[in-house]
Amino acid sequence: MSLKEVSKRQDISLHYLEQLAAQLRRAGFIRSVRGQKGGYLLARPATSITAYEVVVVMEGSIAPVACVEEGHECSAASVCGTQDLWGRVDEVIREVLSASTVADLVQEAEIHEHQRLLQLV
Repeated sequence: MSLKEVSKRQDISLHYLEQLAAQLRRAGFIRSVRGQKGGYLLARPATSITAYEVVVVMEGSIAPVACVEEGHECSAASVCGTQDLWGRVDEVIREVLSASTVADLVQEAEIHEHQRLLQLV
């Protein structure tokens, strides 16, 4: 699919979408196809790309607070009353995103589109 088509369908700026596509391509999620029918394709099966992987590539750390980021050492950890809470929140976020694949998201979007079309009838 071409970025121009995605831009139009999703109402996203083409310039912004080009930046996103470059990041996704560098991360190995998509690959470009040249030519008249060119565009972008997934580089891996949609069932093998998790939302977690994509979010981390696009956003970096998803930790809700810095003290639970991987590799972060907090000097107040021994007296902090909220670090365990934030650690559990971080764990749940990672689990939810890791359990959702691109294929799942496509299926959910199709269901929502189907429901929208039924409402129009």
